[in-house]
Amino acid sequence: MIIIITPEEMMKNETELINELFQEGLDLLHIRKPFINSEEMTDFINQINSGFHSKLVLHSHYDLAENFTISRFHFREIDRQNNVHESFTNQIISTSVHDIETFNELGEEWDYAFISPIFPSISKKGYGENSTIFNDVKNKILSNVKLIALGGINENNINKAFESGVDGVALLGAIWQSDEPLNVLKKCRQNVLS
Repeated sequence: MIIIITPEEMMKNETELINELFQEGLDLLHIRKPFINSEEMTDFINQINSGFHSKLVLHSHYDLAENFTISRFHFREIDRQNNVHESFTNQIISTSVHDIETFNELGEEWDYAFISPIFPSISKKGYGENSTIFNDVKNKILSNVKLIALGGINENNINKAFESGVDGVALLGAIWQSDEPLNVLKKCRQNVLS
């Protein structure tokens, strides 16, 4: 599984690119836009082909899901700890962790969890340079929740990420900081399939 997370800030032609990424075979898109209001989020989602709405994951503005065919929701670590997710019992929910011990303690309600940073971050300079997560993944004991690697993943190291034992990867900087984001996704998919 390859997931892409949107940049926090709005980008020029972002939704056009998102539609192209889905046409290229993107599995899921996490919409992480903490600085936009409900109306802006509605406009953003409306610009994404409705055939892809079931592959969208909301990080905020959860109430908008009923206006679209969105049944996937992501909860930050702090929101999980505060049980914000408990009213989403019939939905597909995901969360974030920053160590394998926390991942192994997750309940069965979670479909998957991001673990980061597996490699030094592309978008946050210096973040993850001393991370041990890549080696810690071997201590994964939870099997009913998928583990998704995040942080510093690109077409050159995506296979190494999968070799660590994760179930999928999430891309952020590799896509949004590239001059050819479609080619990055194509190469990532080719490398995983080969």
